[in-house]
Amino acid sequence: MDVQPSFPPLRACIFDVDGLLINSEDIYTDVHNKILHSYGKPSLAWRTKALLQSRGPIGEERFITGTSLPLTPTELHALVATHHAPFQKCQPLPGVLPLLNNLTHASPPIHLAMASSTTKPFFATKTSHLPALTSYFTTDTCLFSDDDDMRTKKGKPAGDIFLLAMERINLSLATAGRVDDAADVPKLRPEECLVFEDSIAGVAAGRAAGMRVCWVPHEGLREVCKGMERDVLAGKMEVEERLLAMKPGAGGKEPEAVGTRGEEAGGVKKGKVDRIVSEDGWAEMIGSMEDFDYANYGINVNG
Repeated sequence: MDVQPSFPPLRACIFDVDGLLINSEDIYTDVHNKILHSYGKPSLAWRTKALLQSRGPIGEERFITGTSLPLTPTELHALVATHHAPFQKCQPLPGVLPLLNNLTHASPPIHLAMASSTTKPFFATKTSHLPALTSYFTTDTCLFSDDDDMRTKKGKPAGDIFLLAMERINLSLATAGRVDDAADVPKLRPEECLVFEDSIAGVAAGRAAGMRVCWVPHEGLREVCKGMERDVLAGKMEVEERLLAMKPGAGGKEPEAVGTRGEEAGGVKKGKVDRIVSEDGWAEMIGSMEDFDYANYGINVNG
């Protein structure tokens, strides 16, 4: 039977970037497909792409193995780097800007942070032309994989990056004189934070950090994870093992990782997506940022 826990008021939201705030995952797919096609390989399948997201070097190894590319990870990385120009045209995904605006102007305001597996320079490539997006975040509450604080920490699916992002928010509040345990304005705790993620590993990282999670997967990822949604929401990385063990096309036609999020992609049609909640109530899946329900989190956006 599902558990409906009692949560403290939500005080902070921590966002992934690629495929969550901006459409860069679609651009990664285009770049990967160009590389694959140049070697006479078929387009990337979502079963394989699902295993790359937020996985860094492990993801690159899986990409090479899963597509039988005759490249080393270093050679693949260098090839992808030659395709950076398209990332300068990244755009916010549907619902992102209104959501950030509403959270910022909620009563009381929700503190915002970023925690991304991308690097700081590549983030700048993807977003320097998007001040309407980046203006909602301060540099001291944005955390990337090449940040000094991450050198001794583990990447996703470990929860380190989200816990560090929470610490960054606490530090910024303390610097501004807005944290005072004696005055009943205590430091943020993990259970007061909501993580927004689009990847399997990202959801697991949010759960590992002891935070609530809102999973907003791409249509193609939803398709290959069909029937496993609650395992993803529970933070079970065994889902990746199941995807690795799947034979191509298992369970029907395997969707290719092509198309644009929010439109038909690889044979997966856009449509109304039912909200799915984890058995313990700590995580949910929604179809788009446009579907986020503030009332579920006790967020007052009406002043």
